This record gives sequence, C-alpha cells and structure tokens, in this order.
Amino acid sequence: MTPSKFPFVLFMACLVGMGCKEKKKTPERFRVERTKTPEIENEVHNQLTAEEKENGWTLLFDGKTTEGWHLYNYPDSTSVWTVQNGTLYCESKRGSGKHGDLVTDHDFENYELVFEWKLSEKGNSGVFINVVEQAEMPATWHTGPEYQLLDPSHMDYPDTTKRAGCLYGFSPQKNETVTQPAGTWNSSRIRQVNGKVFFYLNGNLTAEEDFTSPEWNEKIAMSGFKVFPRFGLATKGQIALQDWFSDVWYRNIKIRKL
Repeated sequence: MTPSKFPFVLFMACLVGMGCKEKKKTPERFRVERTKTPEIENEVHNQLTAEEKENGWTLLFDGKTTEGWHLYNYPDSTSVWTVQNGTLYCESKRGSGKHGDLVTDHDFENYELVFEWKLSEKGNSGVFINVVEQAEMPATWHTGPEYQLLDPSHMDYPDTTKRAGCLYGFSPQKNETVTQPAGTWNSSRIRQVNGKVFFYLNGNLTAEEDFTSPEWNEKIAMSGFKVFPRFGLATKGQIALQDWFSDVWYRNIKIRKL
C-alpha cells in the first residue's frame, strides 16, 4: 500500500466501522416490517370464516353500519354511536346525537358472545346481558347484569368488584387478569346456558354466576341493585353496550346459539 492511499483507506475503514456500530443499535429481532396497510388489516375484522359459519356464528356488527342495534327505549333516534374505521364507536363528549346505551334488536338466551373492545384513558364502560327493554325502566342496568369494562387508570380500579371482566359490583375477578393499556384492544367472551353465565377476559375466566340460584337472589338483596325489582331476574334478553362518560370502541362482535 502506497503512503498516498493510506489516509483514504483509513477513512473508509472508519465509515464501515461506524456503519457496523449503527446497525448494532437496531438488532434484527427488534425490526418490524409491515406487510399490510392499516386499511387492509382492518378489512379482515368483522367477518366470519367458513369454519365460524359452519359452527353457527353470526355477526352482531358488520363493521359498516349499526344495523341490528338501536338506542335503549328510543329505537327511532339518532344516537352518538357511529361506525368509525370498522369499529362501533361511542364518542362520549363530542358526539352529535342522543346519548344512551345501544341494545340489540333481538333477545338472546343460551349463547356464546365474543367481542373486542378498547377504552380511552381512565375509561369506564360495560356490556349488559338479559336486558328487558320497557318504558317504565329508564336504564339498561335496571334489569341487566354487567360485564365490566374499565381502564386500570380509572378511579374505580381499587374496587376489585369493578375491574374489567367482573360481574360488576358482585365479585372480584376469579383469575386476576390485567387489561391492555388504554387505546389497545382486549378480547372478551360471555357464555350463558340455562341461566349459568361465564365471563372471560383475554382468555381467562373472570366471573361465574348462576342467575337461577337462591344465592344469586341473596347477592342482589345485599347489593345496591335491590332497589330495582326486575334486576337480575331474567335469563333471556337483549345485549347492551354502555355509554358512560368515556369513549369506547368495539369490533368483531360475534354470537352463536348454544
């Protein structure tokens, strides 16, 4: 190597070394390559596979409209519930329309329900089952027990009977389960057979109750719901999504009869 070329070679070696060091900052295992755009990814939601159809699943939300749902006690009203980017969305503070819980057009008795949901920070919402819609009962929670949805940053979180996946106000999670951070998706499942109900959150069993048992009636009598004479008595009714002062999103809402 001639003396005149040595500085150039040394310079190039430094560049290569710097390049190697830079690569070490982003190891291969941390690289994320997107193979689909967000629009394409979203299109796979709110659909049934051939296997799901064969097993009796149907969609309660088609990802495009609110067909099959209406505002509790106000079936002809325009509500704050809208469809946004393939999600069923309740804009709690700025939405235009009437506020209230959204209920299914039909009743369900023995079934398995699955859905995905996410909340805004400090969010609080819920899914009610066995709702009986009547004008003399102004709210869904006057009849229907609640599958609680709650962000861990909410002020109610220290109350273990009010955490996500609980049968709201009655029992702590059977298996401790942490929700995903605000703004990210959680998965839930509700099974009800002959009045026996099971709640699941992110794959874990979080609540279990028999709505036909004397013990259930005793629990109601000792709770704040005792002032509502029809609360928790039905084992058949509508499914409701709660509008409760915070934004909430749903997708992939599916049900099958058991």
